[in-house]
Amino acid sequence: MKPQVEIYDTTLRDGSQGEGINFSVADKLRIAEKLDSFGVHYIEGGWPGSNPKDIEFFAQAKKKKFKHAQLAAFGSTRKKNTPVESDDQVRLLIEAGTPVVTIYGKTSMLHVKEVLRCTPEENLAMIADTVKFLKDHGKFVIYDAEHAFDGYKLDAEYALDTWRAAEKAGADFVVLCDTNGGCLPGEIAAITKTAMGKLNCKIGIHTHDDIGLGVANALAALEVGAVHVQGTINGYGERTGNCNLTSVIPCVALKMKKTCVPAKSLAKLKELSMFVDEVANLRHNPRLPWVGSAAFAHKGGAHVNAVQKLASSYEHVDPSLVGNERNILISDLSGRSNIVIKAQELGFKLTNDTPELRQILDSIKQREHEGYEYEAAEASMALIIRGILDHNPALLFEVEKYHVSMRRDAKQSICEATVRVRVGKKVHDEVAEGDGPVNALDSALRAALGKSFPKLKKITLTDYKVRILDGVAGTAAKTRVLIESSDGQREWGTVGVSENIIEASLQALVDSMEYALLKK
Repeated sequence: MKPQVEIYDTTLRDGSQGEGINFSVADKLRIAEKLDSFGVHYIEGGWPGSNPKDIEFFAQAKKKKFKHAQLAAFGSTRKKNTPVESDDQVRLLIEAGTPVVTIYGKTSMLHVKEVLRCTPEENLAMIADTVKFLKDHGKFVIYDAEHAFDGYKLDAEYALDTWRAAEKAGADFVVLCDTNGGCLPGEIAAITKTAMGKLNCKIGIHTHDDIGLGVANALAALEVGAVHVQGTINGYGERTGNCNLTSVIPCVALKMKKTCVPAKSLAKLKELSMFVDEVANLRHNPRLPWVGSAAFAHKGGAHVNAVQKLASSYEHVDPSLVGNERNILISDLSGRSNIVIKAQELGFKLTNDTPELRQILDSIKQREHEGYEYEAAEASMALIIRGILDHNPALLFEVEKYHVSMRRDAKQSICEATVRVRVGKKVHDEVAEGDGPVNALDSALRAALGKSFPKLKKITLTDYKVRILDGVAGTAAKTRVLIESSDGQREWGTVGVSENIIEASLQALVDSMEYALLKK
């Protein structure tokens, strides 16, 4: 079925201009394949005229067959006072070998005079000549009207002339761009509606998020008839980013009830979001709408109680529709429902009638008051629940003593840790050096426990965070340590709190090892 709204992804080009984003050729190819399998309609691969990496990407991409998406090369109109056939940048767009070419041109009279520094007539010729040349070479041409809205507000008739020049030359789409990202939804809707009344070609929208309205502005254009939306996965992009496709896609499909990507792809949306973050080597943003881990998180006891009875009371859609899940958080704001649901998620057979429920709730709230927090330390919380339900079960192991020291040897600082652990009747002593005191302590603890529990040798510490809880107390302040660990198949978080950062770290490390030894 032909989509009512086409999705144009520019993660590999516009998204790569964002701070901290740097894709290799291999990265770009992997993301392109993922986007294609997800079902977007266009994948903008880059600007073959701007750098060797993009030239190499298009050379590699020619060898691949895309099932759903069409690959687009991006560039600009010809240079001023230069025949289009003599423009090297335009020639590289042809040589990229993509079925689609997207070019941008100037809409704003201000940019024509102050940036291009050419006549208004020459700018119109630049647009028309380039579009026609690309069409003559068999390309599907998308014309991005840069600064479309700001240009229209400055000189409406000239802005329309630039769009008409692209249409008359054969452009398949005229895409209106809020390049500075500063427009309001009402402005976007009104100007897009005007463009639709003046042009006969299809209209698209390209927005930025400089005032936090990238998605809202894109939806405003779609509401009045635009049928093509450009954006990036997770909102990557220059300055504060582009329109976020992980928000636009479900809004179009589930809120506007219009077809865009294949229906079966929606359930893979969170997976796609996390995949792109992983390739970009960025931590996933938990607060992303729809796909973030906090998107369907509930913390307040009243909210959790209501969701337990009727999910729609505090959830606008079923999280599974976009591949997400409900997340019940535990804190001093928690009620009985929070504990029951979270405990069930962790594998405990807990109900509202479990006698130990009140003790579990009181214990967690007391520890939260002392500085512990369990939103990112579910493994530590699981150990608390287990201890109360099993009425203080025998310890798997016990750290009897430890010592951490640091010495300076010439210009090098060396940290050393000594640990003694008891496993039943066995006592294990171990010494280890490390890059820092916590690293040394982790190595010594792991080596000592590994003598009785070989499986712990596979455990790795993947993240370590420290937060000072009471800055007024200075160096005597309480410290919270959060540790994330992995065995290669699953990840879990643990927490420790103490005025001594080493002691807090040891608490979190011990919880991590103990949790790793427990069966699910």
